[in-house]
Amino acid sequence: MAVVDVYNVKGEKVSQVDLVEEIFNVPIKVHVLHEVVTMQLANRRSGSASTKGRSEVSGGGRKPYRQKGTGRARAGSIRSPVWRGGGVVFGPTPRSYAYKVPKKVRRQALKMALTSKLQENCLIVIDQFDLEEIKTKRFLDVMNALNTDDALIVEDRKIETLELSSRNVPSVKVLRTEGLNVYDILKFKNLILIEPSIRQIEKRLLL
Repeated sequence: MAVVDVYNVKGEKVSQVDLVEEIFNVPIKVHVLHEVVTMQLANRRSGSASTKGRSEVSGGGRKPYRQKGTGRARAGSIRSPVWRGGGVVFGPTPRSYAYKVPKKVRRQALKMALTSKLQENCLIVIDQFDLEEIKTKRFLDVMNALNTDDALIVEDRKIETLELSSRNVPSVKVLRTEGLNVYDILKFKNLILIEPSIRQIEKRLLL
């Protein structure tokens, strides 16, 4: 069982916490992480690209000119795909790119992502992150004390002062445990866990 230090908002070590090996010490398989991240990104695509086919473009109700005698190629409609302003052939239409990876694979990938942060010494545990007021400067002071500026912060409950104080910092994201996902863990350099959130993560993944 891995043991990591727990810090306070001043960056001082206050205690230690045990991390379950079934979550924070599993073999890392890059292809599994890739599969889950690809799924997440596909599910985020809006799929709203849209074009009009020749039947949807306005106009073109009559033959533009007579069939013979003009010296030009015959034409039946000004909305033919070969005409400027005509319909699009096989163009994109609104669709969903979403698909699912088995739940067991998603859960295992989440364990691998957490393990990778621990192995890279990029996992920081903090006892609590309750700020006295909504102030970005105060939030940055805590981040400087923890010696990090690029991090995903996982909270065990809604901490309004933390969420509002950090929203203008582009290299930081705050998530609650139920929203924890592989893509965000890997996207940020460091992972900061508020101590009570560890038990919630264990409850979610140890099934």
